[in-house]
Amino acid sequence: MALHGLGKVTIGVPNPAETISYYTDFGLDHLGEGRFATRDGGEQLQVVHAPLRRLLDLTVAADDSDDIASVAARLAAIGVSSDSNPLSVRAVEPVTGTVVRVLVRPRIVTEPAVAPTPYNGPGRIDRWGRAPFLSRTEPVRPRKLGHAVLGSTDLAATMRFFVEGLGFQVSDYMGDKAAFLRCSVEHHNVLVLAAPVNFMHHTSWQVDDVDEVGRGAQAMLEGHPERHIWGLGRHFAGANFFWYLKDPAGNFSEYYSDMDTVPEDELWSPAVLEGLQGLYAWGPPPPPSFLEPDDLAALMTGSHSTRG
Repeated sequence: MALHGLGKVTIGVPNPAETISYYTDFGLDHLGEGRFATRDGGEQLQVVHAPLRRLLDLTVAADDSDDIASVAARLAAIGVSSDSNPLSVRAVEPVTGTVVRVLVRPRIVTEPAVAPTPYNGPGRIDRWGRAPFLSRTEPVRPRKLGHAVLGSTDLAATMRFFVEGLGFQVSDYMGDKAAFLRCSVEHHNVLVLAAPVNFMHHTSWQVDDVDEVGRGAQAMLEGHPERHIWGLGRHFAGANFFWYLKDPAGNFSEYYSDMDTVPEDELWSPAVLEGLQGLYAWGPPPPPSFLEPDDLAALMTGSHSTRG
């Protein structure tokens, strides 16, 4: 696949200082001026001021200039104008107004930070003594930006932009309400939701394993129980472990690990998952505020409380 993942997201919020403090606590490296880096992916988040919370800019990574030319041609074929040069192409997703850039970027190379944890099971002892994760005391630091989730008032049109225009592949559907799209070997890099208003639902950040999902969330919730949204659980679509938290602007952020991969497009067939089937295989049921964030009505009317 010529595309190989997400490069960066820029989110606009009414309260940048509070939101910057949150993502610093989340484990991203603050480079200054609201710019953040992950452990392996370099700069992957920027927080800027905006009247309402929203995804302003999404960067997709490509291998070379031929891939850039291909994306520009695909966008033109579906009637979307773009600006391009040998290293980048820029277009505006026509429904949500999100600026999407495809840039030539090196592929993220991840070296194991911790040895795989051996697990004991019935009739099987793979580990003697205390579990090694107990020795992890350093703060959790996400490895990379995994995916972004957008609410769109025209699901079909937004899907067309990403699939026909940019070259994303469909991994799974949630009925006619959502589509999981990938631009890498991971199950999804963009999830598009049918919604009454265009908005950003969440960003998702990869950590090493389920213990890091739990450790990261626990640290975020110490002294800040209001940050909790949903978790710990395991999704059905994508199969990743998850825990969702909420930043001070109302955006959700997810720690995830162990996502399904698709090494060859021909070996994967999209499934249509009904109801809540695609959301979780186990864990607590999703709260109403996850399915319909508390500030949707305010976003629809153009007013917004940062405390949601």
